Order: sequence, then structure tokens, then C-alpha cells
Amino acid sequence: MKNKKKNIALRLIALGCCCGVLAAGWLLLQRLEGEKPAIMLELSSGYLNLSQTISVTVSDANSGLRRIWIGIVKDKKEVVLLDKNFPATDFFGGGKIHKATLKIKIEPKEIGITDGKAILRMVVRDFSWRKWWRGNRTYIEKDVTIDTKPPQIDLLTRVHNLSQGGAGLVIFRISEPCIAQGVYVGENFFPGQAGYFEDPNIIMAFFALNYKQGPDTEVFVKATDYAGNGGRTGFPHYFKHKAFKKDVIKISDRFLNLKMPEFDVETPLDSKTPMADKFLKVNRDIRKANYRQLTRLLVKTDNIIYWDGPFGRLPQSARRAGFADHRKYKYKGPVIDEQVHLGIDLASLAHSPVPASNNGKVVFAGSMGIYGKTVVLDHGFGLFSMYAHLSAVNVSEGQIVANGKIIGRTGSTGMAGGDHLHFAMLVHDTFVNPVEWWDAAWIKNNITAKIEAVSDLRRKRE
Repeated sequence: MKNKKKNIALRLIALGCCCGVLAAGWLLLQRLEGEKPAIMLELSSGYLNLSQTISVTVSDANSGLRRIWIGIVKDKKEVVLLDKNFPATDFFGGGKIHKATLKIKIEPKEIGITDGKAILRMVVRDFSWRKWWRGNRTYIEKDVTIDTKPPQIDLLTRVHNLSQGGAGLVIFRISEPCIAQGVYVGENFFPGQAGYFEDPNIIMAFFALNYKQGPDTEVFVKATDYAGNGGRTGFPHYFKHKAFKKDVIKISDRFLNLKMPEFDVETPLDSKTPMADKFLKVNRDIRKANYRQLTRLLVKTDNIIYWDGPFGRLPQSARRAGFADHRKYKYKGPVIDEQVHLGIDLASLAHSPVPASNNGKVVFAGSMGIYGKTVVLDHGFGLFSMYAHLSAVNVSEGQIVANGKIIGRTGSTGMAGGDHLHFAMLVHDTFVNPVEWWDAAWIKNNITAKIEAVSDLRRKRE
């Protein structure tokens, strides 16, 4: 009996020892895990500017984070940006923190680092018992460029006279390649592009005053380099106030019954004037949606001047409505809506052929809500022409068309009350007065003379 109890005790001790060995082995394997911690650096570009905050996320799912070190090396000089130890649970438990995101503010001048190429170094360790209890180590380097100086802007054009609702051109040179450059007119930004001149740092920027912006509108050129440094400068200008025509349009039931079926819009079930309510949805909501659609098309523009000389108008046509006419719409007496007409309506014979007003590339050919069947041409560097209410379209997107090429025929599609051409000009996403672009003298004085002067200046310097 005693031997039996003794054997049981020995077995229990042996089992306990085995369990202890297994537990110790399991713990040892856990604490000797070999997976390296991870580092994720969030840096918008490979540049560091005057003051920039970078985000670094480190993680270790197994033994936890022990330490992170970040430094920057420039001209063989190393500056420590961060040296942080993470807390441990206990000797056997590893680290308390398995993931952390750290924000590091870098101000090169404050830490004595000059502009130029540098190396960003990062080291993170975990609480593994590997490497003689020093843990697994992840080390990464990232090449960066320190750039704390804003780009310099040298204006090459000196005179900029614009009328309200009109267009202009600024040509300037930037001291370094930039991620964005152009002209601010109030809150509107008009991007400039290189490509016309051999010098890639010479930028042309067509810009405009919209019909609401008057002589007190703030304007300046701004360039932002790849490090995010921004340089800006004003330029001499004269903005002329312009008054626009006011007009009243009476909406009839005949017009509503004719045009509203073209548009798929719903009206409230309790509407007493469903066609009039549809008209308001079309004239307001669909008009806004069409403008958004149009501006998305105009984001991309070729850095080629396709056009040559004054733009043409619809042959043998009479003007029926002008640019920026302020319209009030009346229905059975009261005014129900107000809008601004951002083009010129030209009427000729029904279904008259519509020629391209100048050389350009077709960027849209199809239906566009209130504008009906429409063609939009890119004339280069952000200058576009638009032909709306067409009865037929004869061109396709991507096609290069010559001045005078028949691109469609006049019609009454969209919100047109009769057969005519709605002709519009845009500088990037801003409608401008087409009359200027029909005028050879205006084009010479405000556009081509500036380009020729800069070209002559470049030739003299060479």
C-alpha cells in the first residue's frame, strides 16, 4: 500500500516536472520569438521643409515594443530626433505597448541642419530575449531632401488690364520646379503650365475675373515647391468694372410642356404647378450639376496653344442674349427664379452648320443637361470654347479640329426655347466674355504681344 502511494506521488512529481518543463519551454519559445517589429513612416514627399511634422507608427504584436530611435544625418553630422523607451510588464511578460503612433516635429534650422540631401534613420526594438536580451531590431533609412527656402518668382509680363468677366495672361519664371504654380484671383486659382518656352521654369497662366469680381479683387502669383514651401508675389494690374444687362424671361405653359419631358426630375405629389416645379429643379439643381460636370472635364488641358488668331463666331448670325445677362424668370406674374447667362446666344437659320471657332481638341461631345447636345474644345493652356443646344454633333472626343471645321448644327436641345447656338468661352473653370476673343486687337494687346515679348527677351539673352 505504501509503495503504491509512493509510486503515485512520484508520478505526480514527474508530471509536475514535465508540465513545468513544457511551460518553461513554451515561455522560452515565446520570449525568444524572432519576428521583427514593424515601422510605418508617413511622409507626404521625400522633402522636409522649414517646419514639418512626420508621423511614425511602430508595432510588435508578440513581445511588445521596447525602444524607438530616430535621427537625421546630414554632412556626416547626426542629430537625434527621438529616443524613447517603452514600459515593460515584468521580466517574463514583455512590453506593455504593442503599437504606438508618434509625431515628430522637424525644424532643420533649429537643430543646425542645412538644406540638401540627408538621411532619415529609424531603429525600433522589441522585448524578445533574442540577441542576448536586446530583442529583435528593425532598422530603416530613407533619403530625404531638406528644402527650407520658398521658390522665387520673376514676373516677365508687366501690364495686366482686365474687364469684369474678362481674361488675362501672366508669364513668370520660377527658381525651381514646383508642384503647383499659378494665379489667385480672389479665392479662384488658375494653374499655370510650362511647355510653351524651352525653359521649363517659364510658366504661362491664363486667368480671369468672373462676372461677380470687381476692381477690388485681390490677385497674386503663387508657386509651391515639392517641399511645400510657398512663394508669392503681386503683379501690376488694372481691373475695370463692367455693368451687365438685366433681362426678364416669361415662362409659359407651352414652353414647360415642350421642354420639361426632356428632363428626368420628380416633383412633390402635392405640387399645384408640377411643370413649374420641374423647371425650378432643372434651372437650379441640374444647372449646378452640369457646371460641376463641365469643370471636371476642364481639369486637364494640353500645354499647347492650338488656337491661332481671333476666334470666329457663328456665320450670318444675330445676337439674342449676351454674356452675364442677369435673368429673372417669371411664371404667371411672379418672379420664380434668377440665373446668370454665361455665354452668348447666336441665332441663324434653323440647323445651321456650326464651325469650330478656332483650332482645338474635342474634350466633350455629347449631351449635358440644360445645355443639350454640346461640344467643348480645348485650345490649350486652360482656354476652352463651348457650343451648346446643338441638334447634331459631328465630332468625337480626342479629335483635333481645325478652325472652321463643322462640329455640329444649331438646335434647341436642353433648355433652349428656340433654334440657336449658345457659345461660351472658359478659362479653366471660369466663364469669360467671348467678345474679347473675337477681337483681333484685344488678343494682340493682351495675349500674343506678351508671348512674343518674352520670346524676344529669351532670344536676346541667348
